[in-house]
Amino acid sequence: MPGMKPISEAHVAQPGLAVVDVVACNEQTAFVVQELLAGRWATASADRATRVPGEPGVRLRCYLDVRQELGSQL
Repeated sequence: MPGMKPISEAHVAQPGLAVVDVVACNEQTAFVVQELLAGRWATASADRATRVPGEPGVRLRCYLDVRQELGSQL
């Protein structure tokens, strides 16, 4: 995605790790999507969204570990 750092191999080095790029019409919508993901899985969340000049909407990136479903006992 333009304007975002490249994804590091460490972020997807094992099964169950994922990088999610959210593109939404506004920051409020992007953060709601991030909250929904964080409510289910261990998530490293973004603290701000970015705009790319000349492109619609806002973008944010979060990192998920879907091996760790919240509320489950490991």
